[in-house]
Amino acid sequence: MQYHGETGGYDVSFERDERSAVNPAGRKLYRFQVQGPTALELLEKVAGPLPEIKFFNLGELTIAGHDVRALHHGMSGVPGLELFGPAAEGEEVRAALVEAGEEFGLAQVGSRVYATNTLESGWIPCPLPGVFTGGELRAYREWLPANGYEGTGSLGGSYYADRIEDYYLTPYELGYGRHVRFDHDFVGREALAAMEPAAQRQKVTLAWNGDDVARAMGTLFQAENRAKYIDLPLSNYSTWPNDTVRKDGRQVGVSTFSGYSSNESSMLSLAMVDPDVAAPGTELVLVWGEEGGGSRKPVVERHVQTEIRATVGPAPYAEVVRTSYRPQ
Repeated sequence: MQYHGETGGYDVSFERDERSAVNPAGRKLYRFQVQGPTALELLEKVAGPLPEIKFFNLGELTIAGHDVRALHHGMSGVPGLELFGPAAEGEEVRAALVEAGEEFGLAQVGSRVYATNTLESGWIPCPLPGVFTGGELRAYREWLPANGYEGTGSLGGSYYADRIEDYYLTPYELGYGRHVRFDHDFVGREALAAMEPAAQRQKVTLAWNGDDVARAMGTLFQAENRAKYIDLPLSNYSTWPNDTVRKDGRQVGVSTFSGYSSNESSMLSLAMVDPDVAAPGTELVLVWGEEGGGSRKPVVERHVQTEIRATVGPAPYAEVVRTSYRPQ
């Protein structure tokens, strides 16, 4: 949007509020999530009767005397809200939520746990942007800042390809095939129309074998041949993780975001696999770690690759998500 605004001759200005990880000066807006089985009861206690907000639409609330924008989000399989407002008002809004939450057993889980919800709900939050190739996008690539998201993001994992296009994902692979309609024009329409949906890789959840995970973690206590460190609760060590998935020695897919789910008592990852191995219960093998002792990324210690058995499950993995998300 900013690229077109600045290069298209529009009379428009932009004000950015970068994510906290790259914003040492602090954000202009706060962002809180209130999620869980009693989320709406809690919010009604602090904000009064809630407006009807459609799924992934915005509405407005008043909390602690402040106007609050609310996104109907749902990160736990039941309706919840994501709240936004000026950073200067954030502490008063947060305090009101925490005080009201005592009655409902509210727990402040923090940013590290936040992203593990994607493993249970089947949402891949950060696919590799398909902007690194194509002559028509050259001007956009040259406009992008070198220290921006696309310029500083990293590939990681055991999957290696010679072409950056091999890391791109289609709507079918991301599980959005049911939203594809050809009754209007859109970017990529011709390419999608040429694909046979049933032949595309399918998004699944992989449940890692607990004994294999424990074995890999156990190598931390030996001097040599250590497996790649498995960080918890979220195990990604690159912006765009890609791990090879095999069946009987044949590559059948790629695993992406991975981490531990306490709710499911399992290490999980979201993967795209060939249709013939996508049935729940199929046992596959995930290759964990990078080749040649690991890349030069600062977060990659010297290690050896190891194989971890993984069982195919549905995406979303959590039953409550599968049965409640789509009707919204």
